Amino acid sequence: MIRKRAVVAAAFVGTVALGTGVGVWASSDGGGGKPQAGARQSSAGRPAGTGADPGQAATEPASPRPTRSYPLSDAPRTIPAVRSHTPARGPGWQPQRGGRVVVGDAALADEGRLTAEELGLTYAGESDDVRAGDVRLALGGGGGNPESYTLTVRDGRVDISGPGEAGVFYGTRTLKQEVRGGGTAPEGVVRDQPAKPVRGFMLDIARKPFSASWIEDRIRELGDLKYNELGLHFSDDQAFRIESAGHPEIVSEDHLSKAEVKRIVALAESRHITVVPEIDSPGHLGAVIAAHPDLQLRNANGVATRGAVDISKPAAAQLVDDLLNEYAGLFPGGRWHLGGDEYQALTVRDPQASYPQLAAAARQAYGAGGTVADLATGWLNDRAATVRAHDRTPRAWNDGFFRGTSVRPADDLQVAYWTGKEIGARPPVEYLDAGRKVLNYNDEFLYYVLGQPQTFVYPTGERIYEQWNPRVLRGTSAVPARYDGQILGGSFAVWCDIANAQTEEQVAAGIRMPLRATAQKLWDPGEPPLTWADFRKLADRLG
Repeated sequence: MIRKRAVVAAAFVGTVALGTGVGVWASSDGGGGKPQAGARQSSAGRPAGTGADPGQAATEPASPRPTRSYPLSDAPRTIPAVRSHTPARGPGWQPQRGGRVVVGDAALADEGRLTAEELGLTYAGESDDVRAGDVRLALGGGGGNPESYTLTVRDGRVDISGPGEAGVFYGTRTLKQEVRGGGTAPEGVVRDQPAKPVRGFMLDIARKPFSASWIEDRIRELGDLKYNELGLHFSDDQAFRIESAGHPEIVSEDHLSKAEVKRIVALAESRHITVVPEIDSPGHLGAVIAAHPDLQLRNANGVATRGAVDISKPAAAQLVDDLLNEYAGLFPGGRWHLGGDEYQALTVRDPQASYPQLAAAARQAYGAGGTVADLATGWLNDRAATVRAHDRTPRAWNDGFFRGTSVRPADDLQVAYWTGKEIGARPPVEYLDAGRKVLNYNDEFLYYVLGQPQTFVYPTGERIYEQWNPRVLRGTSAVPARYDGQILGGSFAVWCDIANAQTEEQVAAGIRMPLRATAQKLWDPGEPPLTWADFRKLADRLG
C-alpha cells in the first residue's frame, strides 16, 4: 500500500507541473484551439464546490488536476489567405502587457517599431534573449522568393523570418490580421509567398486631384493587403498635378508639392510599396500643351489634335525628357510608366496623309519606308532610354505597341495590357509570343472609371474574386498556362474620366472590396479557400 500511494503521489506532481506550464488560454475564435473540458479547480487544488474539509488533504491525496489539452489549430483567416499552415496544439499567442517586439537585424527596425505600435507592445530593438510573449523578427531562411516568410507561433511567442525585409513585413501583416480578426494568432507554422511579383494599385490624380492624406490612407490599406506597387498617373489633358522646378508653367493650380510627394514615397517605402510615376506621352499631354501651344500636333488642314504633341519637333522630346529627368529624383523606385497609348495621329485611317510632317520625319529617320507608327515607336524607345539612364525599368500601355513596324520597341519595355478595343487591336498572346513581360490591367475587371462613361461599369469584388486571375488579360478568357511566367502580376486602377462623379470617400468605399479581391488573386490565383460571402464577412471583421 505504501508503494502504491507513492506512485499515485508522483503521478499527481507530474500532472500539476504539466498543467501549470501551458501559458495563456486561447480566445474563443482566434483559431488557437480551445482547451478541452475538465473540472474547474479551486485555488487550493481541489475540485471547486465540493465542500471538502481542508484537513483531509493532509491524510488523503487530492484528485489529480487535469491537463489543459488543445485540439489542432485552425489555419489563420487573412486577406490574402496564407498559402500554407501547419497546425499544432497549443493556446496560440495574444499581445499582452509587457510583451516585446525584438529584431535580429537593425534593418528590420522600421518593421519592428510599426508592429509594436499596432499591437500595443514595446519595441526592444536588437536582442538575443528569449521571453514568452515576444514577437521576434529576423532575416534568413526561406526559399528563392524574397517576399516569402515563415511565421511560427510556439511556446507563447511569435517568430517571423524571411530572406528579405519585405517578406518579414508581410509576416507582420499576417500577424496583425490574426490578432485583429480573432484576438489570437493560432499555434503552428505559416509558410507563405506571393504568386506574382507585381501587385499594384494605380490612381489617376491628373483628372481628379486627391489629397495627400487620402493617398497616404490608401498606402496603409495597400500595405496591410500585401500590395507592393502604387501607380500615380499625374499628367493628362486635364491637369499636371505635381510641382515642377524645371517647368512650373505646366503645373495646375491644384497640385501636390514635392514635399508632399516625398512623404507619400517615404510612407510607401516603409510598407515596401514602390511608387511608379506615369507621365503619359506622346498623347494625353493637354496640360503641357496648354503652356506650350507651339508643340501641339496639327493635321494637314491645320486642325489641332487634342492632347497630342508633334513628335517631329525636337522641342517636344526635350520637354518630356526634362520632366522625366526631373522626377527621377523624386521617385526613386525601379519602375517607370511611359504611357504611349491613344496617340491620336494613329487613330485615323491614313496617318501618313493626315499628318505629312510626321510622315516626312519618319522617312528621314528610318528610310523611304518609314511610317508614323515607326516614328511613334522611336519616340517611345527614346523615352525608355531616358528613364533607363536612371536605372528604371520602363513599361507602356499595350496600344503604344504597333503591329508591322520596321522599328522594334525596346526589348525591356514591359506591356501594361489594359484593352483589346483599340484600332488594330492585338491579342495578349502576340506580346507573350514575342517574349515580352506583361502586366494585367484588364479593363473588363480592374478599371474603376468614375462616372462609368462609354461601356465602363464599376467593377465588383465578387466578380474579380470568382472570375478573374492574372492570366485573364483581355475580356474574360485566360491565356494558356504556359505564359504564366511572363505575366508579372497586375494592377487595379482608378480612372477619373468624370471627376466629380464620386467624392474621395465614395471612391475609397467603392474600391474597398475590389482591392481585397484583387489582392487575393494576385497572391494566389487558384480557387480561393472561402466563398465570396465568407470572404466579405472576413473583410468586415478585419476592418
